[in-house]
This record gives sequence, structure tokens and C-alpha cells, in this order.
Amino acid sequence: MSAFIDKMRRRAGRYLDVRSVEIAPARGVFSLSFDDIPVSAWTEAGPILAEHGIKATYYVCGGLSGGFNMDLPQFETEHLLALHEAGHEVGCHTYEHASTLTLSPAELDASLARNAEWVSERLDGHVMRTFAYPFGDCALGSKAVIDGRFLCGRGVRDGVNTGKADRNLLQAIGLESRRLPGYDLEAMMAATAASKGWLIAYGHDVMDGPTPYGCTPDDLDRVIRLAKAADLDILPVDMAWERIAA
Repeated sequence: MSAFIDKMRRRAGRYLDVRSVEIAPARGVFSLSFDDIPVSAWTEAGPILAEHGIKATYYVCGGLSGGFNMDLPQFETEHLLALHEAGHEVGCHTYEHASTLTLSPAELDASLARNAEWVSERLDGHVMRTFAYPFGDCALGSKAVIDGRFLCGRGVRDGVNTGKADRNLLQAIGLESRRLPGYDLEAMMAATAASKGWLIAYGHDVMDGPTPYGCTPDDLDRVIRLAKAADLDILPVDMAWERIAA
């Protein structure tokens, strides 16, 4: 029964309280994002991003710092400092990596406040401007909380953001080696360019032999090359939002 109720709550979060934004950049946009920040999302992915001259968004949970998640070591403060200094966006992923289905709106707001304080203390007052839902779980009551704190929120439902989109539950594709063969990436990039839409990808670890939620360095390189070949603007989520909302 609990699984069924959670399924219904996810559906409510997806289809209700939609706060629309018109997706209308001058040309198609592609954004790369990494959730949780396993160490390899910086040590392996960072050099690839630098080689291509692009910036990504890293969604941080302060409570994961220095620990383990999915049996992988998570970022240390030095990694967060380095990626921030390199010009990548640091966004919010709650403090303790909690599903919004398990939190009341007040508890979610407290988690966001705690994460904001944790990041601000380490990044010289940095204010996070965008949010990604842990596990992609969006409880209906969480949307107003996210809307009050951030420019936008990103989920995990497959698709390109075109026309009118829910600013608090943007669509995205999984940058996961197990799922990438199921996407026609060339067609998806071409559709993003043709529709002047916004395609967001999210990943976790980047390494040979990745977890089910990660990808290989070659996967990451290929996705970036395809976005470039489609002549998409490649921007972190906050900068992409400014193009779309301008």
C-alpha cells in the first residue's frame, strides 16, 4: 500500500500545482548536471568539461560531504571549492539527500535552509539558485517551497523542455550508461535545436565500470560532442534559465 500511495503522490506532484514558464531561448540549450557529487563527478568529469570549455551544474547535499553514498566516496570541501572556482554552478539537493515525499513543507524548508548555510560558509556567501529533487521525488506540497527559494527545480522525468514547462519540475534525461543506449541522442539533440527547447541531463559518478546511476568518461564526452554538433548552447542550469526567462 505504501508503494502505491507514494506512486500516487509522485503523480500528484507531477501534474498538479504546475507553475508554467515559456521555454523560448534564441536557440536550443543543453545543460549538464551532476547530483550528490561523488568524487569522480569532479575528478573524472571536471577535466572533460574543461577540455570542452563548458560549465555544468553540481547539485550538493552538505550532509553527504566526506561520506559514502551508493558505496562511493562523496565530495570533500576541497572538491566543492575547486569546482566552484572553476566557474561551475553549485545548486541545492537538500542537506541530507532526502526525498520530498518523506518531508513536510516545513521540514523541507528547514533542510534547504541548513544546506544553504552549509554551502554559504564554505563558498564565501554563495547563494544556490536552482534545485534538483533527490530521487526525482516531487511531493505536491514541496513545489511552493521550491518556488519560494529557487529559480527552478529539476526532476528526472524523460523529455525535452519545450513550449510551456513546469518551472518547479523540469524534465531531464539520465546520463547513465545503462540508459543511454535507449535514447536516440542524435535525434533528441536535433529536436532540441529545431524546437529551440532546453534539454537537461543529470548524472552521478563518472568512471570506467560506473554504478547503475553513473556513466563512463567516454559516455560523457560523446554526449557533449553531440550537443556541440547540434549547435546547442551548453550552459549550467542557472545561466540557461536566464536565457529562457530573458
